[in-house]
Amino acid sequence: MKVVIIEYNAGNICSVDIALQKIGINAILSDNAMEIRSADKVIFPGVGAAATAMQYLIERNLDRVIKELNQPLLGICLGMQLLCAFSEEGQTGCMGVFPQTVKQFKGAMKIPQMGWNNVSDLKTSIFNGVSENEYMYFVHSYYVAINENTIASTDYGGKYSAALQKDNFYAVQFHPEKSAKAGQKILENFIAL
Repeated sequence: MKVVIIEYNAGNICSVDIALQKIGINAILSDNAMEIRSADKVIFPGVGAAATAMQYLIERNLDRVIKELNQPLLGICLGMQLLCAFSEEGQTGCMGVFPQTVKQFKGAMKIPQMGWNNVSDLKTSIFNGVSENEYMYFVHSYYVAINENTIASTDYGGKYSAALQKDNFYAVQFHPEKSAKAGQKILENFIAL
């Protein structure tokens, strides 16, 4: 099986690669369109700023490549946000796979949300074997509201989407690669799709 991690100017790519190695997957790190299109599974991770990440993707035509993929794709953290239509971070137009706006946390809670938080309302096979209210590791200042594509939620100053799914596109706001056994199970389930 060919698994490609999209390599672009966003952090966390190496930790995703290491997490996949732990489950026996030797992924290819690439920003080459042909390499990405020929993958059986694609992982789109990311930590960083929406505007500079989108600029990098647009300059290499990867925004279009990603939107046109038919194989399962897993967006992680910034990867999930870039799959949405718009981000308040830098007032950035994103890819629009999910027709949602990524909003900035506001309120009295500490921002960014950093640390463990439980996820609930789990839907789809990507959460097979993961317990309701399992804890996952989050690091982010922006969120996606609950919507028709929400397949898991969490609460931080109010409920929001912990995971999204539409057609072959799956996305999680938390970091499965940093979420111990439950996160490993999600990666295994994604690879098994």
